[in-house]
Amino acid sequence: MKNDETPRHTPGAMTDHAAPARVRGLPSRLLAVNALHADRLVNDGLAAEGARKWHFAALTALTEGGPASQSDLSRRTGIYRSDMVAVVNELAERGLVERTPDPADRRRNVITVTTEGRAHLRRLDTVVDAAQDALLAPLDADDRARLTELLTRLLDHHERSTGTAPADEDTQDTAPTDRRQSDSH
Repeated sequence: MKNDETPRHTPGAMTDHAAPARVRGLPSRLLAVNALHADRLVNDGLAAEGARKWHFAALTALTEGGPASQSDLSRRTGIYRSDMVAVVNELAERGLVERTPDPADRRRNVITVTTEGRAHLRRLDTVVDAAQDALLAPLDADDRARLTELLTRLLDHHERSTGTAPADEDTQDTAPTDRRQSDSH
């Protein structure tokens, strides 16, 4: 291996109990390995419904925030604009969103969630909730609330320190359940 190459490991090598105790107990590793489990649970559940995380994010943003241009929807969800085009195309092909010309600027389209899209989102909410339950199965309700609170606090801190926190949002007042969807579940 050259000095500039990233070391590779076998799949699952860092997810089992064979790792040294000092490594197993690192909070950064615990967060990363649990994020892998969370992604797998959410992705598998959504795939069973013919959906992806980006579909869930876009439908949620449109339902909660109302119709939007693709550019605005990209900002709301954190999905790159070029990827948002594909997401909107997929959702529109399935009748889950509708594109209409923006009356203020005919060069833009306004994306609106359809009745079918709202029904699909309700099914996806159930899937995502089940994935959260599976991920957090060993924790009781108080532990789940505390974990969510702590993770939200960490996220808010790092977003503020890197300047990635939304300027118009008071992150201290954001309820942990409001952060249910970003790119990782």
